[in-house]
Amino acid sequence: QVQLVESGGGLVQPGGSLRLSCAASGFTFSRYFMYWYRQAPGKERELVATITSSSDTTNYADSVKGRFTISRDNAKNTVYLQMNNLKPEDTAVYYCNAKIRRGNIVSYWGQGTQVTVSS
Repeated sequence: QVQLVESGGGLVQPGGSLRLSCAASGFTFSRYFMYWYRQAPGKERELVATITSSSDTTNYADSVKGRFTISRDNAKNTVYLQMNNLKPEDTAVYYCNAKIRRGNIVSYWGQGTQVTVSS
């Protein structure tokens, strides 16, 4: 079955950095786009970053452009989110996501990893 396992969250001071990882299994990772979302308390889940299957194209929410970088290693079935110059408003639970064709398109989520930016 499809599994997405995030790691790398934590508490960091404003201006600091974190690198999130998402280990994927149960599907042919190299064939699919991968996504990072986040959800802050009391807010809707929002798309943060997208990467194509071959890493040739990435897209970012305006709020993180220039600070976050999504990447992937298809040999390790892992997608990353490098987060630099973190701000308190980046505080959220970060989720890895894959949209996989199983007849219809099915959206799979990891359990999430908490990122807290605070002094």
